[in-house]
Amino acid sequence: MSRSDDDLWMRRAIYLAARNLGLTGDNPSVGCVIVKDGAVVGEGATAVSGRPHAEEQALEQAGEAARSATVYLTLEPCGERSSGAASCGERLVRAGVARVAIACTDASVLAAGRGVQRLREAGIAVDLGVLAGEASALYGAYRPRGAG
Repeated sequence: MSRSDDDLWMRRAIYLAARNLGLTGDNPSVGCVIVKDGAVVGEGATAVSGRPHAEEQALEQAGEAARSATVYLTLEPCGERSSGAASCGERLVRAGVARVAIACTDASVLAAGRGVQRLREAGIAVDLGVLAGEASALYGAYRPRGAG
């Protein structure tokens, strides 16, 4: 993907996250767009009340089309879930995505680089900071769980 493609799809993810801003309980509102061959195959935003996560919704929509796709996330995927369910990082690995572009990092003890590490260990390309300046406005009021 070119830089302009990355910007286009990340702006779509930012738009999706912005729609639920302030409605997701203790969870941040995250936008996720899954793109394959230049077309959106799945997208989602953290649901009202905080569940399901954006990645879960987008992966369900995409189904098998997620394999070898690029994922655009406004916030890094969780590496652990408080519910004990599979983390979003693990779900992305299982789906077989090829690349994940992430706008902002998450200092929560449930993320804090753990989701990114899981992706990289699985051989998935990860690009951090894509439109971070634009996406960071989404997280000004977010207080990550367990962050110092």
